[in-house]
Amino acid sequence: MPVPLPEPSPDTPVIEIRDLHKCYGPLEVLKGVDLVAPRGHVVSLIGSSGSGKSTLLRCCNLLEDSQQGDIRFEGEAVHWKGQGLNRHPADRAQVTRIRTNLSMVFQQFNLWSHLTVLQNVMEAPVTVLRRDPREVEEKARHYLTKVGIGEKADAWPAQLSGGQQQRAAIARALCMEPRALLFDEPTSALDPELEQEVVRVIKALADEGRTMLLVTHDMKLAADCSDHVIFLHKGLIEEQGPPASLFGNPQSDRLRGFLSATAA
Repeated sequence: MPVPLPEPSPDTPVIEIRDLHKCYGPLEVLKGVDLVAPRGHVVSLIGSSGSGKSTLLRCCNLLEDSQQGDIRFEGEAVHWKGQGLNRHPADRAQVTRIRTNLSMVFQQFNLWSHLTVLQNVMEAPVTVLRRDPREVEEKARHYLTKVGIGEKADAWPAQLSGGQQQRAAIARALCMEPRALLFDEPTSALDPELEQEVVRVIKALADEGRTMLLVTHDMKLAADCSDHVIFLHKGLIEEQGPPASLFGNPQSDRLRGFLSATAA
């Protein structure tokens, strides 16, 4: 069973990244990126396809190995071995411990088709965290109700709409009771009507003061729920700041062009 992370100081960021570089062979996708996600804040990552948003998110969760830079989770530095393309986390137990405290919601829902919605939500806390199934079931039903699909607990994923499936995926992430939630384009696979179901849930979680990193193509969502917005362009941070200033008074030509294109 993964050992829980120690309680950090309230002022310690949940996620802190300095000078992060990520390559796929000769292709450098991230070219020295800094990111800080304070406790209770929502940080949104925006930018064109290929700008490095999703790669940065996956590096945060250690689903991708980075080649240079520091990553800290609640003040705890990730330990590395090797250099460059041969750099990997040195402590697998540390990776497991961190990942269980950072729940990720993907663009595709990734629900197990052979399990009911309730069983999907319960799976990780029971098998990974080895928690009591009775306690987990109570929490799972609570989170399914929280995202508005409590009545679908015994349904199969195939019986749910796309929006309902994504809300089940969010309930699954919440049931791990993580320190932060990571969203990778959570609404891009949905049509506009179903997209709003998920947007409402994400906004409600933001209002609760949950720590979240959000990669999104939805500028309104980023503007409405973020404390800080980062605009990535070709693997670098082109501009960042509070949503009111970033969307209301963009400073760079690239950001102005991007916002104009997304508003069209």
